Amino acid sequence: MDDLGTPVLDDHMHLDPEHGRGIEAVKDFARSGGTHLLVVNKPSWLLGVEVESGEDFREVFDATVDAVERASEVLDGRAWPVLGVHPGLISKLVDDRGYDPAEARDLMRAGLAEAAEYVADGPGVALKTGRPHYDVSEAVWDASNAVLRRGLELGAETGCAVQLHTEASEDLTEVAEWAEDAGLPAERVVKHYAGGRLAGPTPSVMSEKERLEIAAEAGEPFLMETDFVDDPDRPGAVMGPKTVPRRVRWMQEEGYDDAVRNAHVETPERVYGLSTETSLSR
Repeated sequence: MDDLGTPVLDDHMHLDPEHGRGIEAVKDFARSGGTHLLVVNKPSWLLGVEVESGEDFREVFDATVDAVERASEVLDGRAWPVLGVHPGLISKLVDDRGYDPAEARDLMRAGLAEAAEYVADGPGVALKTGRPHYDVSEAVWDASNAVLRRGLELGAETGCAVQLHTEASEDLTEVAEWAEDAGLPAERVVKHYAGGRLAGPTPSVMSEKERLEIAAEAGEPFLMETDFVDDPDRPGAVMGPKTVPRRVRWMQEEGYDDAVRNAHVETPERVYGLSTETSLSR
């Protein structure tokens, strides 16, 4: 097992023990030097769950919590669940199942309320929400923003961070302002699949060398991720589970030790209240 001499956190990974590689992917991560994971539930429809009520999301959340518990058994650190509703669900509901945007909005908000209970009661550490990263009608866009804003409110009420899945952007100050208005500090809002620079929320940077160089040089808080989707039809997508540890090794070789500590120790503590150092078993 490769010991990089530092905690190594992948901020956004999916695990699907039933359909994908599951714990074998975690073992790859660990053997490469990875120690900690934030595991985000897969979209409900990809787990075969056709939601009709907020409670229906619990099947998705329970599967994720179970995968996290199993992952923690093979990590030198541990894994934590990030639970919520994928913003792409609104299109599934409206386009495929005949919901109007307001009905879809209400169902997705109900799912987020269920996720917030998992955070308030223990296993969850953050919520996941957002808005489509593709073109949608104005009604769907407005409904999606209402879902996103409810996610921020729930994060404030629950006292947890919120991961966002949104369109590609280097400026999400408006969303950060929505968070602040709701009582959630902007730094506790995380833009998943981010580039190396971002105004507003904390960027969770996709672990490509160019993006990481920009983030490291900026010296601002950031996280690292792969968005590994654990889909047997898309092996290695979006990035494989070994990527973050390998990029940490490369960053160390390039002299970015401060950036490594920023992404894997300081920012997880600042954003999620998680100590990757004290949760190491070695």
